[in-house]
Amino acid sequence: MDTRATTKEKPWQPSHDAAAEAAIVVAQGIVDTIREPLLVLDQGLRLVAASRAFCTTFNLDIDDILGKPVYELGNGEWNIPQLRLLLGRIIPEQGAMENYEVEHDLRSLGRRTMLLNAREVYYEGASPANIFLSIEDVTGKRHLERENARLLRLKDALLDELNHRVANSLQIIASIISIKARKVTSDEARRHLEETRDRVISVAAVQKYLHASTAGGAVALIPFLSNLCKAISGSMIGDDQAISIEVRGAGGNVDRSTAEGLGSIVAELVINSLKHAFVDVAKGGLIVVTFDAVETEWTLSVSDNGGGKQKHAIVAEGGLGTGIVAALAHQLNARVVTKSGPEGTSVSIAHHAVKAV
Repeated sequence: MDTRATTKEKPWQPSHDAAAEAAIVVAQGIVDTIREPLLVLDQGLRLVAASRAFCTTFNLDIDDILGKPVYELGNGEWNIPQLRLLLGRIIPEQGAMENYEVEHDLRSLGRRTMLLNAREVYYEGASPANIFLSIEDVTGKRHLERENARLLRLKDALLDELNHRVANSLQIIASIISIKARKVTSDEARRHLEETRDRVISVAAVQKYLHASTAGGAVALIPFLSNLCKAISGSMIGDDQAISIEVRGAGGNVDRSTAEGLGSIVAELVINSLKHAFVDVAKGGLIVVTFDAVETEWTLSVSDNGGGKQKHAIVAEGGLGTGIVAALAHQLNARVVTKSGPEGTSVSIAHHAVKAV
């Protein structure tokens, strides 16, 4: 197949007008350097020039197509309704069109997806203008995009199933620990088992609401923490206890990893407050979770009005709660500040962006 980009002298003869012939020479020089499929059409939509890439991509011979109307190329298989709309209406009205996508069945290649770009080009002293039409075959690209979308949907389905199985497994583990805690005779062993059970339940709650909050990618912290605290409240605050949990702050969005760490910190702090801060509080117990974020900087705080350090396990030096919160904060590159007194305890975790020197 001869795919040379050239003009054909027979049966179609280009105009002998000097300006028109100069335009053809310029057009031919341009298409000879283009590696993508490109056509040059006159105002009658006849083919003035074609790039080698066009002929190679669409299995056409330059000697068979030069001088023909574009709709007659390939024995009429280029008589595409969207192409007629582009060249017959849009280009005359707008002078140019970019990224005009069409799908069409070509007998020699099957169904193809093509991205069209067209523009009227005027040459000095030549009239009327020629139309430059580039045709990018994006069939493979669109196929890969659809396949990637399918794989992403499959991944989401697998993650849903995985999260469901993990949640069930954690519930089973928590139940087994509860059974063991009821059977042991040592008060200290029972206390440790119950604390372990509470932490398993908190991890299950974090994972459950984290998964529900990441449908759009980033996690909105206020709704996430509200659902988490509601779950903890429902499982740990009895009907006879006048204790409430509030989630406040301007909020903000963070990535899944950060949300998981923050959720675990909140669960640890809230559970410890519920278990240790309100031993002597008859009514009016309040835990406040606050989260504020500005760009990459954020601050999380959990405070209670339950009686101070002497009653609060989370602030005991060397305690398990302290170690867990410190480890999670370290993973988030955040700093922990604890304040405790007769009016209650407040733990703040702050992450500040590193400023360039």
